[in-house]
Order: sequence, then C-alpha cells, then structure tokens
Amino acid sequence: MSEAVTTPTHCPYCALQCGMSLSPRAGSVEVVERTDFPVNRGALCGKGRTAPAVLSSRVRLTGPLVRCPDTGALKSATWEEALAAVADGLRRTRADHGPDAVGVFGGGGLTNEKAYTLGKFARLVLATSQIDYNGRFCMSSAAAAHTRAFGLDRGLPFPLEDIPRTGCVILVGSNLAETMPPALRYLTELKENGGKLIVVDPRRTRTAEQADLHLAPRPGTDLALALGLLHLVVAEGRVDEEFVRERTEGWEAAQAGAMSHWPELVERITGVPVPELREAMRMFCDAESGMVLTARGPEQQSKGTDTVGAWINLCLATGRAGRPLSGYGCLTGQGNGQGGREHGQKADQLPGYRKLDDPAARAHVARVWGVAPESLPGPGRSAYELLDALGGEVKSLLLMGSNPVVSAPRAAHIEERLRSLDFLAVADVVLSETAELADVVLPVTQWAEETGTTTNLEGRVLLRQQALTPPDGVRSDLEVLHALAGLLGWEKGFPTDPEEVFDELRRASAGGPADYSGISYRRIREEDGVFWPCPELPEGDAHPGTPRLFLDRFATADGRARFVPVVHRAAAEETDAEYPIVLTTGRVVAQYQSGAQTRRVDELNAAAPGPFVELHPRLADRLGVSDGERVAVVSRRGRAVAPARVTTSIRPDTVFMPFHWPGEGRANTLTNPALDPVSRMPEFKVCAVRLEPAEPSA
Repeated sequence: MSEAVTTPTHCPYCALQCGMSLSPRAGSVEVVERTDFPVNRGALCGKGRTAPAVLSSRVRLTGPLVRCPDTGALKSATWEEALAAVADGLRRTRADHGPDAVGVFGGGGLTNEKAYTLGKFARLVLATSQIDYNGRFCMSSAAAAHTRAFGLDRGLPFPLEDIPRTGCVILVGSNLAETMPPALRYLTELKENGGKLIVVDPRRTRTAEQADLHLAPRPGTDLALALGLLHLVVAEGRVDEEFVRERTEGWEAAQAGAMSHWPELVERITGVPVPELREAMRMFCDAESGMVLTARGPEQQSKGTDTVGAWINLCLATGRAGRPLSGYGCLTGQGNGQGGREHGQKADQLPGYRKLDDPAARAHVARVWGVAPESLPGPGRSAYELLDALGGEVKSLLLMGSNPVVSAPRAAHIEERLRSLDFLAVADVVLSETAELADVVLPVTQWAEETGTTTNLEGRVLLRQQALTPPDGVRSDLEVLHALAGLLGWEKGFPTDPEEVFDELRRASAGGPADYSGISYRRIREEDGVFWPCPELPEGDAHPGTPRLFLDRFATADGRARFVPVVHRAAAEETDAEYPIVLTTGRVVAQYQSGAQTRRVDELNAAAPGPFVELHPRLADRLGVSDGERVAVVSRRGRAVAPARVTTSIRPDTVFMPFHWPGEGRANTLTNPALDPVSRMPEFKVCAVRLEPAEPSA
C-alpha cells in the first residue's frame, strides 16, 4: 500500500470505537486524528494512540502452532496442517460424544461479520448449542433489564452528544476517566452547561473527583441505594404521575418494593448517609431532564439485572425515560460488545437479536441460511457455565478472541477446565495465556488488517477499514471459518469477503429487534455510522436510522414501559470473621481487559506495569501493611499477591484490584462465579476476602 494513503478507521479497544486514521510510514504506522468523527472528535487515549504497536511481528503471532505429541510443546506448522488438526479434533469429538460435546467461545472484540459467521458455524457446521462469548461478562445484566423494562436492549438509547445537554447525570459504577477517557469530555461539558453530575462508586476515582456529589456505597449494595432514592421520590411527592399513568405499567408493585427501603435502612445497608441520599434525589428531580448511566459496578453482581432494573424504575417514576435528553443507558465496555451479542454469539440468540426459542425467529434465520428450522439447535449454556463444563460434558472447544484464563471468574478453576479438554483450538492475534494451553493456535488478522463493522455503545454501526496488508502467515477469522466449514463438509455458505457476509447479516436481521437491513457499507462511510434499528424501506427510500429510541413509544407490544418490582438482597458471598473485607475489581487507564494485547506495548506497561491492591490507610494500619509492600489477598477460591497501594480514595472496608494480569497477581483467581438468575452474569464486583502479609520476593 502506498505510504501516501491515509485510511479512516476506528480504535480496536473499547465500545466508544473512537475514530482515527492510519497512515503507513516506512517501517511503522502513524495514528492520525479524525477530528470530524462525532464520538471522540479527534481525542484518543494512550491505548488508541499506541494500538499499532501490536501489529508488530515482535509481539504478535505470524504463523500457526500445533502441539507436538512427543514433547508437549507448541511448534510451527503449515496452515494446512493446523486446519486439518482442528477439523479432525472437532470431528472426532462429535463422532464420539455428539455435537453438544463441542463448544464455541467467542469474543466481544470480533466484528459483526465474524460474530455472525461464528454463530452460524456453530449452529450449522458443528450443530452444537454450546456457544457463548465473553460479552456475557460485560453488560448482560443491563441488557436483560433493558429488555424487561423497554422491550429492547441497546446500550445507550440516545447518542453521546445528548449527555452534555441534560440536566443531571447519575453515573453508577463507572470510572470513565480511566475506562473511556475520551468520553469524559461529555461530563465536563455537562457541568460547563450548568448540569449536575452524581457519581456512585465505592472508590473516589478520577471520575468521582469531577462530581458535584459522590456517593460511596459498600460494594454490592447499589440495589438498596437505587431503592432508597425511589423511596424518597415517592415520599417527597416527586413522582411524575402523568408519565407513569400514560406510558408505563406495573408502578404499584414497584412502588411497594421501594417503600420498604426507607432512608435509615438504606444508610445501614450502603453506608451512604441519609443527607446525601436526599441531596442526590433532589438534585436529580430538580433538573428539567436527567439520565442514569450504569456500567460494570452495579451490573457484575449476582443481582445485577434487578439492580439495573431499580435504576430504570427511578428513571420511569420521575419521567426520565422516553423523553428528549432523558433516559437510562448502559456504558458498554468491549469494542463490539453490543454487536457481538446481537448477531449470534450469545447462547440464546440468533442474528438480529432474535430469540433462539422463538419459532418465527428460527424460521426466518433458517430461510436465510437455507436449512430447515428444526435443524437449528436450541439454547445452550451461558459463558461461565460453558467454561465450567469443559472437560466434562463439553470435550472440545473452538475459542476466538478471548482470554478466559485471565478474564473469567474463579480463573484458576477455569484454567484447570481448559487443561482438561480433549482438544482446544484458539484463534487469536497474540499468544495469550489461553492460547498457550491450546492444541492448535491459529494466527488471525487484526483491526488494521481487515475490513468489518462494529456497533458502538450508542448503537452506531461503524466500519473499520483495512489499512494494511497482513503478514503472509496470518489469515482472517472469516477465512479460518470458511476453511474449517469446507473440511467439515460445508462447501458453501461461509464467504470470506466481509461485505458479502454483512449483506447476509442484513437479511438475517431484517424484521428483528436489531434490524440492520437498511444499513450498507456505503451508507456507513457517508454518514459516520448508522444507528440501528434501520430497516430497509420499499421503493428504495433510505431509513434515517434511529439515534434516539422510545420517544414515541417503548418497544413493548403495547408501547408502554414496564416497572419491574425488585427488593434488595445481599451479595452471594457476605463478609464474615474469616473473610472480613470486600474485594472489588476493575480497570486502569493504561491496560485493557485481560491485557493480552496492551501488556505487549512498552509505553502502556511503563504506565501500568503490574497489579496492585488498593486499600485505605486505616485498614493498612490495622493489618500492619505499608505502601508498596507485597500483600496476599485470599478468598474461598484462591490467593493473589500484589503490592499494596495505600490511599484514602477507597472505603476502609473494601480493597480494589485491577484484573488485567495473569500469574500470582491475577485478581480473577479470587472472584466469585455466582450467577445472576436472569442474565447469568458472574459476580465479579464483590466477594469476601482477607489480607495477609506475603512472603518476600525471591
């Protein structure tokens, strides 16, 4: 490719999908700002600026690897040898144990085209129900609550540009300053415009420091906090009676649940003083408009769906939904966490956000795929349940774009399950900790080396465009699935051209909740992305897309939103004499998710070289721990060791660990896999631990 060419594309990391351009230079790739792209307006965090570093052959995979039966080591292989080994491993498991003994695990970073094809491959070629993806660990609780209340799940039902124009934002369990730094400008502009910001977080993060009011509840008590605010809304006569009467159902039962959570009780549960509860309620209700935005804090709990539902109830009761500049939204984390579940990676869903157990949905997708509806398998296990079944009922696994050895809860157990498999194949960009366990490793192309669509947290469908030619030893995921399908008897139906796949995806999604049928690559290029739903219209007219949902009606059968009655309940694992401290986990600005890619970038490692344990000075004094001293954090599932970071920015009864690293500092060794009964989200954000002095480093 000519060095003079600059290609507009998008960052490979979080769900902002910030616009950037890539300009190949002699021996390197320069990142160029795209100031015209509305989401980030040119701004990039350190991860985005350094993303081309992972394109280097120094850190990425450049050829297939196959495990040698004699030595047990991974060795170089040809593509023909590697693909034949994968096909043989999957075929052998199916023949010996049946199709559901084969599992497929995907990733929230896969493009829509790859996610769609992976789901199709699982259900047609492998005929297995056992497929899910790591996006289940991201925002599945918010998705479930969104669907229960509004009839449709899209992370944000409004564009980011609306946030600075609302009157008050309650930001729950999100540290945008570190997880999505370019998005922090929206909160800054909110305050510049006279709006108010309330941040709910047990830590006084860089984001919380920007707030007009910071509420610091005990981890796992966000549900009680939301119910307490709704109680005060009722008690002080701030319910929007007209909105509730005309646009909702179920208020009486939800109100009854809230009234059992009086302020003094909520203070005892959460640790948030009653005066702060009253101030938050009045700040939210006094504004002419308002939004509640949640992230992983309240969602990654064994009651995450109900917790998000309680915040939605607060929005509905105050008329802060289905109106301009108001609503509930979820800040999706992974780059394509939204699109990844819309088009077939999730255990219970077909393309277009159709439900797998809906006969009409099965019939529609089966027609597009050219198969009988009854040939499609039913719903399978959720992500953690699938990983937990490895080596038992699930004997072989094809894994694409995920690193559960680091990212899954109770990670040591999941690592054991992966090691117990009869056969494991991993397709990835780098040799992740999970790929190191594989029988076959397939090196695949990266964001800058391929074209494909993603759907950002606003529901804006975007186009990442190929800017570079991939190395000779690397193939795209679409090429991998095409080749495997052929080896397993499916010569047709798995094209390698992403635009051809997208055109099929459009047909499969047509008429579904996430309707992409009116979107094309051409439209995305011309319009800086297109918001779904965007159905194809007759007579060649172009649907404008839907930046703002629910302004006229909600997506339920009668157009009315649903209050869902909820009550507070304790976390799955409470503290006790043996484990008296609460652990919560999260991210740091210089690393991303399991760190498989960012830990290979020197600049990012210099900024965040390893794990740590954040604890309050009072707790440190009580334990005799000094800043920088190695400390062991112990839960019922294992032990992690990292240096102490003593700070007043965290509650005295809580410790925090980032989850980006493997080894002895792996935070997810400790976390609890207790699942939300609706979303099947594990309880990453709260578990009981104790702290001990660690042995000195060797």
